[in-house]
Parts: sequence; C-alpha cells; structure tokens
Amino acid sequence: MRNLLKRYLPKHDTVHANRWLQPFANTLLHPRLWHLNRHSVAGAVALGLACGLIPGPFQMLGAAIGCVLFRVNLPLALVTTLYSNPLTIVPLYMAAYAYGAIVSGADPGGFVRPPEMNDMGFFEWTTALLPWLTALGKPLAIGLVLLAGTLALLGYFTVRAAWRVHLMRAWRARALKRAATEPSSPSKQG
Repeated sequence: MRNLLKRYLPKHDTVHANRWLQPFANTLLHPRLWHLNRHSVAGAVALGLACGLIPGPFQMLGAAIGCVLFRVNLPLALVTTLYSNPLTIVPLYMAAYAYGAIVSGADPGGFVRPPEMNDMGFFEWTTALLPWLTALGKPLAIGLVLLAGTLALLGYFTVRAAWRVHLMRAWRARALKRAATEPSSPSKQG
C-alpha cells in the first residue's frame, strides 16, 4: 500500500528543493509530514475528511495546519479534502443539516433549497451561497461538526482496517512463497 501511495505523492527531495517552501522549511518539511505509515496515512485521511467540510477556500489551509499540529501526512490530507467540491458540497451540506436537525430537535423539513445556478456565473452563485448557509443556522452548524467527526472516524478506521487486511495478505503470500521454495524435510526413520 505504501508503494502505491509513493507512486502518486511528491518525493521529499522535490518538495525540499521547492523555493516557495524554503521560508517554511522548519515546519512544512518535517519528515513526519511526508512519511507513509498506517498511523500517518489514517490520520491524514481523517484530517482531510474533517477539513473538507470547512466552508470556502479554507479547507486545504485547515488541513495543512492540522497536519503540522498532528504530524500526519501532508499531501494525502490535502488531496483528501477534495471530496468536497462544487458538485458535492450541496448534498454534503443537506446531509449535515439533516444530521444537525435530528440532534438539535429542529424541523428537518425546514431545509431551504440552495440557489439555482441557472444564469448566474460561478462567482455570483458562490456569493449567493453565503446567505443560504446563514439561513440554515444552528442545525447546519451542529450537523457540519458532527458529520466532519463521523467522516473522520470512519475514514480513520477504514484506512486502518484496509492497511491491516493488506498487511495480512502480504504476510500470507510471503509465507506461502517461503513454504513453496523451502525443500521438504525428510521424515524421520527410526
């Protein structure tokens, strides 16, 4: 699993040579932010899933700050935040509202439809989303926190379980390969 992730993530030397990151070398180039093991990968996925629900363009910034604080894999956390995008944000916020309405006892039917993007440009539509979000109020705020926590826990334990399954299969395959290459021991005669 580590090899698969290494294939797609940038190498530490490449990042270290980037001139834009030199002012932040002591913080952003810490080896634990680039290390791939089951703890840092699971933590990065959990952090990315939680930060993916932060409104606006602050998702990656929140994930980067969280990575520095918790010392989990930085590139993987940043990529994981991308599950929340203009196509998925409305269904995610509707789910968060329903989650928050159930917990807070609010009326789940009080959900106001998001603004249509018909003749609006992307910027106008994004600007129209802010009043829509504030109209949803307390159930949305509670729901976003709860959904972020739920997604983070599910992501963390799913990655841990998948890593464990992968590891167990690799051990089994290695044991079978070793058993096939070892000469069979002669039976004792006596």
